[in-house]
Amino acid sequence: MALSYKTRRRLSLLILVVALPLYIVVAVTLVNLIDRPPFLLELAIYIGLGVIWAFPLKAVFKGVGQADPDATDD
Repeated sequence: MALSYKTRRRLSLLILVVALPLYIVVAVTLVNLIDRPPFLLELAIYIGLGVIWAFPLKAVFKGVGQADPDATDD
């Protein structure tokens, strides 16, 4: 089932405003549970976690910044 443009736009805003900050807090908390790893390993963990969240949500964000394709030209 494909999401409409309006739904994707609202969902992407919700993800960026609510879910992403929560994801950041959880990621930092989980990394802090382990003893401080070497700098390069810690950097790799944060870069990996920073990229991983976007892959499952790629379909939601695709085309959101464009004009509504379903809108009629007036």
